[in-house]
Amino acid sequence: MSNYFNQLPDFEYVSRLPDAKISEYITVKNLFKKGELRPDIFQNVSFFTKYKIEGDDRPDNVASIFYGESSLDWLVLTCNNVINIQSEWPLTQVEFDSYLISKYGTYEKLNAIHHYETVQHKNTDNVIIVPAGLQVDSTFSVDYYDFYTDSQVTATPVIPVSNYEYENKIEEDKRNIFLLKRKYLSIVNDDMQEMMEYKKGSTQYVNGTLKRADNIRLFQ
Repeated sequence: MSNYFNQLPDFEYVSRLPDAKISEYITVKNLFKKGELRPDIFQNVSFFTKYKIEGDDRPDNVASIFYGESSLDWLVLTCNNVINIQSEWPLTQVEFDSYLISKYGTYEKLNAIHHYETVQHKNTDNVIIVPAGLQVDSTFSVDYYDFYTDSQVTATPVIPVSNYEYENKIEEDKRNIFLLKRKYLSIVNDDMQEMMEYKKGSTQYVNGTLKRADNIRLFQ
């Protein structure tokens, strides 16, 4: 499969540059054309496999490792509906450290408590009484009757979560992504070619990969 931007069709519009000749056109890529996975693929988990981003790997690194083609970085992002790579992709370690300092000021403040949350608590019959990960206050407790021990129990399954732990979990969650299985690449490639092709019927139509207009408004 080729690079995403190479698959984008072209668009010509009349040049507005000061030294341009009459009817001189400028050719650009139509960035308004957007490739995507069709719903029957995107919404079916059987088409995908779980993947964990390691270290400072970028989308092109992941594409190279998983697909053997770094140019499929666009597919890595599309599979996970990543629009803003700055906020939706894991930061590098240097970027993460810089972000923490800019937000909290000092390394000491990273150890301050951000919030409290529950740890999983089960009764003696192995039934979950309190699930893990609920944000609560520091005095949270739960009372319940344990039939196995025939006693009233008060549980305080609460732990503090530091600023660093909070921010690090957000980054770690970003590392868990889904990737389209290799055997479906040909299907996506065929879909992309069809999506990127201009259809006849418009006065702007020149051919399947080119449109032309006298203004700078781009059309799909």
